[in-house]
Amino acid sequence: MSKTAAALRSDADDWRGFERRLHDAAELAGLDDESLRPDLEAEIASIETELGQRSFTAMLSGPYDAEDAFLAIHAGAGGTDSQDWAAMLMRTFLRWAEKRGFKTEILDTTAGEEAGIKSVTISVVGKYAFGYLRSEKGVHRLVRLSPFDAAHRRHTSFALVEILPQVAFDSPEVQIAPADLKIDVFKSSGAGGQNVQKNATAIRITHLPTGLVVTCQNERSQTQNREFAMRILRSRLLEIKKAEKDEEIAVLRGEYTKAEWGSQIRSYVLHPYQMVKDHRTEHETGNTQAVLDGDLDAFMEAYLRKGS
Repeated sequence: MSKTAAALRSDADDWRGFERRLHDAAELAGLDDESLRPDLEAEIASIETELGQRSFTAMLSGPYDAEDAFLAIHAGAGGTDSQDWAAMLMRTFLRWAEKRGFKTEILDTTAGEEAGIKSVTISVVGKYAFGYLRSEKGVHRLVRLSPFDAAHRRHTSFALVEILPQVAFDSPEVQIAPADLKIDVFKSSGAGGQNVQKNATAIRITHLPTGLVVTCQNERSQTQNREFAMRILRSRLLEIKKAEKDEEIAVLRGEYTKAEWGSQIRSYVLHPYQMVKDHRTEHETGNTQAVLDGDLDAFMEAYLRKGS
């Protein structure tokens, strides 16, 4: 409750500050002083930019949109190429979060067999993190000349992105009985040398009623790993509860959307031409490198505007 109240106070202060800027700009324009024109034009341009951002944020009105998020990426069909694609997507989202000023932390990762990653779970902390990122949930498809193919043929790769809100421990929506949990402690996997944990600090939590399994092995402390694992579990249980309301039977059984051809939400084509296209909104751009460098806002906005 206190977190919600603080967020509302912050929003009110921001709007009051914006209102003062509008008032000051109107007064400046009323002076009709030609020498003030450059300053006034610069301020009007700045106000228009902020107004656009506020219009974007106003679309984030879902029950969890203002919350922090967990982002998980799973390599799909395509072997080494898909594992490399999952690593590319991880970099894209980390760059996007960095540009937004959001704090990120990799909680759990499984390395690929030859390159890339099989899966990764990331904590994203920042105002409206879940609201922005929920547009990215689904299968992302990459078409390119494979760097792992000796014949350099064109390959199609898939990766599944999951987005979950970080649920507060005191949330009444998710209740977890200690008897429903099986908790295992093991040594974190690493690249060897100094990275290998001598003590068992990694945590694996199994929720017995649903069969959900969550692992966390990023932190040096067993206590911290347990805390993060419980947070992820709470978010996944909330997702199941939402699915119950929507009668999404496949999700209730733990069947994720299969990462394969035909089910993608967005395609990233690097060969024979360059194009990133969202299949839900039809928004597209030819600047693929900018998108892979974290320029995702236009795709997120198009998704939110379509759903508003």
